[in-house]
Amino acid sequence: MFTGLIEEVGKVKSIIKTNNAAKITINARKVLEGVKLGDSISTNGVCLTVTEFNLQSFTVDVMPETMRRSNLHLLSLGDAVNLERALRIGDRLGGHFVSGHIDGMGTITNLESEDNAVWLTIETSNELLKYIVYKGSIAVDGISLTVAYADDNSFKVSIIPHTREVTTLHRKKVGDVVNLECDMISKYIEKLLNFKEELPNKKSLDINFLKEHGFV
Repeated sequence: MFTGLIEEVGKVKSIIKTNNAAKITINARKVLEGVKLGDSISTNGVCLTVTEFNLQSFTVDVMPETMRRSNLHLLSLGDAVNLERALRIGDRLGGHFVSGHIDGMGTITNLESEDNAVWLTIETSNELLKYIVYKGSIAVDGISLTVAYADDNSFKVSIIPHTREVTTLHRKKVGDVVNLECDMISKYIEKLLNFKEELPNKKSLDINFLKEHGFV
């Protein structure tokens, strides 16, 4: 579990791709403090498991499903990635609950400055847009943001200078693909509302039923 508050921006040191999977090594510093094998590190919003590490970098294995569902398949040597260690019990929750399980991807279609903020317009599928609501939470490449506008085709977020400076957002341009994780609460509510419990078959009241129960 994560908060969507990025701790540092790492850089891809090496990437070895097979047909559908990959082994990625990322240069970092802060997220390596106290790291252990098997720890989870959010990388562009994707929860990945540390399989190797040293003082300057860590390595993760990325399975095919993750490659298909996220923008990690677009990474190249030297690319910057947002990094966050897993939330510890007792820490302040400054962002929102982020699982690190990407729902899908979106494409930046517009960047617009307004005073000290920058507006990002992100287009995505209807499958994801149904979970994205005005003033709700959204994780974009692992960054906890507030939805400032949403319609049937896209949504917008407004970025303050600090967020741009400490994440990869200042590198983004129109056409870039970003990872999206919707607020998990909405998905649980949808599941509960649509869940249909199978009831035991009721026998019809007929002559056979009456005989079976001693009425005839």
